[in-house]
Amino acid sequence: MSAPDLKRAAAERAIPLVEDGMRLGIGTGSTAAAFIKLLGERVRAGLKVTGVPTSEATRIACERQGIPLATLEDLPELDLTIDGADEVDGSLRLIKGGGAALLREKIVAVASRRMVVIADASKHVETLGAFPLPVEVNLFGIGATTRAVEAAVAQAGCTGEIVRRHDASGVPLLTDGGHAILDLRLGRIPDPEALSAGLWAVPGVVEHGLFLGIADAAILAAADGDAAVVSVLGSL
Repeated sequence: MSAPDLKRAAAERAIPLVEDGMRLGIGTGSTAAAFIKLLGERVRAGLKVTGVPTSEATRIACERQGIPLATLEDLPELDLTIDGADEVDGSLRLIKGGGAALLREKIVAVASRRMVVIADASKHVETLGAFPLPVEVNLFGIGATTRAVEAAVAQAGCTGEIVRRHDASGVPLLTDGGHAILDLRLGRIPDPEALSAGLWAVPGVVEHGLFLGIADAAILAAADGDAAVVSVLGSL
């Protein structure tokens, strides 16, 4: 079974959580894209929802599917957010931001009563950190900010390389908010809470990709031969 099949299986398990009239946060990334397609089918069949997208890419995908959209200015409180993750541990701590939308993703998730993660089971890890941790930073003073981030990483007991993210054409990437992303290639993060606190103490840090105490559940799809087996961490 292919990775896209597993992503669709996780998205299919999440679709019944969406109820008529919901104010829905809609995530970014390949698994969220599978969810958007399924949600579009339900909307065209008569489901009434209003979505708040977490990125411009998600906004475009939702519009193509005919999903009604609003902003957090219109709907400051949401019922549910469905989003992917780059890593999730047994305590529902996440690394997110592989799609460079971590700031908007976290704002939308925290504005929601519940957040449910959808992913293939390879994203389930014992210890966070194999996936590079994104840190969104202001362009002003980025050199000084990078050095301060290095110090925060060391203080939290982590080691590794910090690199600025570039896009596919080799140009330094900018987020939808006009910020840069530093990817922290740490290998493992023994104390995510300590690292989170250290990063927040750096003035140039806009947001980081550690989502701690935010997700309520994770729907994970694993391959079993030609079939998908879906399991749930937390409570739906």
